[in-house]
Amino acid sequence: MSQDKIASVECNPVAPRWLFVRVETSQGLVGWGEAIVPKRARAVVGAVDDLALNIAGADPDRIEELVLRMGHGGFFRGTSAIASAAAGIEQALWDIKGRRYGLAVHEFLGGAVRDRTRLYAWIGGDRPGHVVEHTRQRIAQGFTMVKMNATEELDYIDTRARVTEVVERVASIRDAVGDGIEIALDFHGRVHRAMVKVLIRELEPFHLAWIEEPLSPGFESELPHLLSPDCSIPIATGERLVHRTQFRELFRHGVVDIVQPDVSLTGIYELAKIAHMAEAYDVAVAPHCPNGPISLAASLQVGFATANVVVQEQSVGLHYNQGYEGLPAAEMFDYVRDPAPLVPADGHLALNTRPGLGLDIDEDAVRGSRQWELRDPEWRHEDGRMAEW
Repeated sequence: MSQDKIASVECNPVAPRWLFVRVETSQGLVGWGEAIVPKRARAVVGAVDDLALNIAGADPDRIEELVLRMGHGGFFRGTSAIASAAAGIEQALWDIKGRRYGLAVHEFLGGAVRDRTRLYAWIGGDRPGHVVEHTRQRIAQGFTMVKMNATEELDYIDTRARVTEVVERVASIRDAVGDGIEIALDFHGRVHRAMVKVLIRELEPFHLAWIEEPLSPGFESELPHLLSPDCSIPIATGERLVHRTQFRELFRHGVVDIVQPDVSLTGIYELAKIAHMAEAYDVAVAPHCPNGPISLAASLQVGFATANVVVQEQSVGLHYNQGYEGLPAAEMFDYVRDPAPLVPADGHLALNTRPGLGLDIDEDAVRGSRQWELRDPEWRHEDGRMAEW
């Protein structure tokens, strides 16, 4: 038990749409974490402030106890804003612990099981376009896997033309680069049940790496009814879930092949628990992370110590970082003094053995970053009804 105490917790919004959580102890150790839920940024910042009151003066080494206090110390639980605030604080506590003992966080999770982690890259944007051009760019950067959104707005029952658009986008990549790259397709919870059936059948010939989030959270029980017994496309989901009790429901239904927890919703230790739980069902893990540098560093620490993590999402060059919806543009390298741990080589990131999360955050850059505000996009069907984003 350390004699150190948690002295301060603060949340710093930084461009383009990230929330960096800074924790400092009474002995002067500083750790960093990252929260998300950008369209509810004020709620997350407020939740960080509330949770800071819950843990002020506590021993920062007792991370699991503090996570329980943040999660169970209030009668009302379970919102993504609170979960993400707690995850950001928890990441910072692991960063502090690693720095205190001179160890990378993965050493506390059982030690490394790999020398490098494979990455994939986004193409196409929210309304997917220029996908062949973007794919060629990603191949030139060394990536061997890309992911894109499947579709724009899609109604409960939509037209054949909309289905054809989806199929032709995937076909254009296969025609251009053949089987030299893996393609994952993100339904993003935009696709309703009837159209999921249609699209999966049409997309099978293209040998996709996976179909992601075929239905929105809450509809997990419907997945077995949508997938034919001979469906060959792996199914991935879970980016909006926050705890292993929710992932238990996915495993119970037996139709999910890849789970995608986000370390800035689950926290580091919970992500590791979910990954090990997935092993018991022979399910792979591809952590969700279209986020900033701290979130990526935290997610990688789990992947370094977890054998069934097969690929890691990351946001270099992501459309959100390039002035999306009027946001200030920024890249993850803007906030670290040494970008080396986050610079891909041949589509991979090497094992990071530096203490804590392995990043040296540039506090001056964080303090000087532009503030931002991100509103929900106004996606509508032709008759004016709200469409899923």
